[in-house]
Amino acid sequence: MRVFVTGASGWLGSAVVPELLDAGHQVVGLARSDASAAALTTAGADVVRGTVDDLDVLREAAASSDGVIHLAFKHDIAFSGDFRGAAEADRRAVDAFGEVLAGSGRPFVLASGLLGIAPGRTATERDMPAVDDSAFSLRHATALAALQLASRDVRSSVVRLAPTCHGEGDQGFMAALVGIARERGVSGYVGDGANRWPAAHRLDVGRLFRLAVEKAPAGSVLHGAGEEGVAIRDVAEVIGRHLGLPVVSVAPADAAGHFSWLGGIVNLDGPASSTATRELLDWRPSHPGLLEDLDKGHYFGPAA
Repeated sequence: MRVFVTGASGWLGSAVVPELLDAGHQVVGLARSDASAAALTTAGADVVRGTVDDLDVLREAAASSDGVIHLAFKHDIAFSGDFRGAAEADRRAVDAFGEVLAGSGRPFVLASGLLGIAPGRTATERDMPAVDDSAFSLRHATALAALQLASRDVRSSVVRLAPTCHGEGDQGFMAALVGIARERGVSGYVGDGANRWPAAHRLDVGRLFRLAVEKAPAGSVLHGAGEEGVAIRDVAEVIGRHLGLPVVSVAPADAAGHFSWLGGIVNLDGPASSTATRELLDWRPSHPGLLEDLDKGHYFGPAA
């Protein structure tokens, strides 16, 4: 297949693109910079220049492809105060893809998130998130819209991603927790730290996206969770050991002050099952788990 991939040079895209190429697919990647374009060319992909805001570019690239994987999300503005703006841009892109792919039976795979799907219990692929007017909820609404494209003869699927898709070079939540620990002089967790986050290695996630674009049935919800739930206290203990820092509990009322922009989510309990995903697509995560990956020292640099 000729697969158009947004976010193709990003953290996940740089795992998805080689996975597709190794499987014999042709990849066309969206690149917003010269550096991104060069990285994609080096990897063996073709390049379309533009951003997720260039809707005509997205439509044209989708129209000339056999399928679309939409990974791009404006994380730069999402986590600097404008999550609503990032989510609204994402919805416009999904709607643009839907216009082009409707009636074609071609695959469309959307990256979404797992946190907040089923508060208080283990989320499964059958769970659908509640949607309200909050900025965070907008991304869930976009995922539901993508699934509804199945009724318009699009083989749409949504891959709900664990909050941490880890691996060497990760600059996401785990790297942020390491940075906060260094700055505060302690490795913290909220309350008793028993709250759990699902996790997955980025290379396992790359394979999941390839399987989804190849064979996920229309309207499929897929969970990119290699591990159902890792206790944040255990994460803090590994970080503390590597940095030689005390591991401490942070009171819930102090979480925002201690963890800065992570304060609103570091205490969320959001375990998620991927049993149905594994059975449907024969997805078998095989790379190291989060704590093992952390223990390798990938996130600590020369100061570890």
